[in-house]
Amino acid sequence: MTPGIMFLSLIFVGISMLVSYILKSKFQAYSQVPTSSGLTGKQVADKMLRDNQIYDVQVRETEGFLSDHYNPADKTVNLSPDVYSGANVAAAAVAAHECGHAVQHAAAYPWLGLRSKLVPAVQFSSSLVSWVLLAGIFLINTFPQLLLGGIILFAITTLFALITLPVEFDASRRALAWLDNSRIMPAAEHDKAKNALWWAAMTYVVAALASVATLFQYILIYMGARNRNN
Repeated sequence: MTPGIMFLSLIFVGISMLVSYILKSKFQAYSQVPTSSGLTGKQVADKMLRDNQIYDVQVRETEGFLSDHYNPADKTVNLSPDVYSGANVAAAAVAAHECGHAVQHAAAYPWLGLRSKLVPAVQFSSSLVSWVLLAGIFLINTFPQLLLGGIILFAITTLFALITLPVEFDASRRALAWLDNSRIMPAAEHDKAKNALWWAAMTYVVAALASVATLFQYILIYMGARNRNN
């Protein structure tokens, strides 16, 4: 790893840690704010799915903190224990967001479909990219094509990170619209839910920006080596 890429990585690691800290702080703070409806995350998820005429998606409890996710492969909304059983603003916001992905799936939202199709390629490239890039840097003057291969692999993961952005923002948009229309939250609670989801989205924004910036750095290194060899 070159000094430039290392410095860039450190900057984004710092930003990522800051955003993650704020997100956890927001989640913990809003976990102390009970919902007026008294609904748990599980109940919020069930209601949002029913309101959207989705009956083939199961809501399950999963291990971990903020490990919540929607799995399109088996059509399950997986909620962490604090979200699954919590009757608070944070739990309601997260549960509704994950159900937003289920609504996307049911509506054949194109960005979600594209992201799902990229998963096998991302899994393959992620398993190799670090080693190929490292070898490519070491052999940059004798075998620059190896770095080009690493760039292509890294570009796949970068593309995935970019496609994730509209998927996550749209899921939050659907969640907040439903929370408003269903009237299970007054305005003050809704604003807190919106704030929590905004900070959650920022984690994906930082990851995407870091990936794009790093990819650009590797491209510059490759182009510099190619110009020297010509």
